[in-house]
Amino acid sequence: MSIRMVIVGDVLLDVDVTGDVRRRLPEADAPVIDDPRERLRPGGAGLAAALAAADGHEVVLVTALAADAAGSRIHELCSDAGITVLAVPQHGTTPVKRRIIAEQQPVARLDEGGCGPIEPVPADALDAIGAADAILVSDYGQGLTSVDNLRRALSSIATTSTPVVWDPHPRGEAPIPGVHLATPNRAEAATFAGQAAGTGTGAGASEHAAALRDAWRARAVCVTLGADGAVLAEGEGTPTAIPARRVGPRDTCGAGDRFAATVTASLTGTSATEVAVKTAVEAAGDFVAAGGAGSFAPAERRTTDRTLVATGGCFDLLHAGHVATLQAARRLGDRLVVCLNSDDSVRRLKGEDRPVVPERDRARLLAALDCVDDVVVFDEDTPMHVLARLRPDIWVKGGDYAEDDLPECDLLATWGGRTVVVPFHDGHSTTSLIETARAMPV
Repeated sequence: MSIRMVIVGDVLLDVDVTGDVRRRLPEADAPVIDDPRERLRPGGAGLAAALAAADGHEVVLVTALAADAAGSRIHELCSDAGITVLAVPQHGTTPVKRRIIAEQQPVARLDEGGCGPIEPVPADALDAIGAADAILVSDYGQGLTSVDNLRRALSSIATTSTPVVWDPHPRGEAPIPGVHLATPNRAEAATFAGQAAGTGTGAGASEHAAALRDAWRARAVCVTLGADGAVLAEGEGTPTAIPARRVGPRDTCGAGDRFAATVTASLTGTSATEVAVKTAVEAAGDFVAAGGAGSFAPAERRTTDRTLVATGGCFDLLHAGHVATLQAARRLGDRLVVCLNSDDSVRRLKGEDRPVVPERDRARLLAALDCVDDVVVFDEDTPMHVLARLRPDIWVKGGDYAEDDLPECDLLATWGGRTVVVPFHDGHSTTSLIETARAMPV
């Protein structure tokens, strides 16, 4: 179901700096990154907006933007992602957060910029807020939620049936009374409750959720616990624990935005709050399993003059047949994303003795190919969840498939995509390579 969602909050420019790591500093235990490459995306409320737009919703982003290069770049990235940006003038500089990533793990972050005074929210933005099917306030502590006319507008809507979800920040303003759901994480909830951050697990999280529900006069408060799921305090009832599926060590950047965007959309339907939270917990887990914000590329899904191609597989012991399939897939469009089965996924599909090559190395080998633009690791048996987020124009399968045998066809059709089968190259398979190696004399 497509809805009109307004996301109100602070944006920043996220930059991931990646490259090849072949050596380490001689004077410190730190990686040396060769041939660094930058990848830009909207961050903060901008990431929540991009995720909601990728879900097929009509999204308006109300945010404070500075008149600088980073602000212009955010506006461009959001517009490319299909988001309508209604900017509130602010007189500082646009925050930029640059993550340094080595071997698929963040090792440092460089922050610069900061918001200055923010002007009142323009009339067109207030009109959009009043016409929304759902509103997400994504507070990143930059000051937008303190603007008087914005708080008045949100207070009026909180008394109606339109869902208002508030994702708070310790440096931001408290949620307005009457919000349908507030979603602090465990550290934020502990801070709001005046406790040490380490007390936000287990019974402590339940106590914080109930206390904040009363203090904020919210209809419900959900304390998100990352890999431990969430705790929901709704009405006068006892808080409910909602478990999460374990996805193993992954880059969790953006999981909170994925949760907030999903729960906001879910609340516009007939779903009860608990059902909406369960849906959002599952979506956040899938998002992390797929690589988190570092693997999310909204612009390629919304531009009309570029064709995004995706393919998938285990790619254990990369061989000439793999390369030929990938090259054929890349020729079908402007960008190729490879959906790569995680180690756990390969074991379930191929047996306990596979994969031969771990996922980190498989991803690095694929990313090194000129025909591959991005690699996304997924933990499920099929890439259906990843495809739903990527929304490629073309999904490529290698082999002797009939279109009717491919479940991806129906999924791709929901956004106008199509599936293409490229010929399988006989004589090239990982299984035959392994059997040949085992038969060789030692």
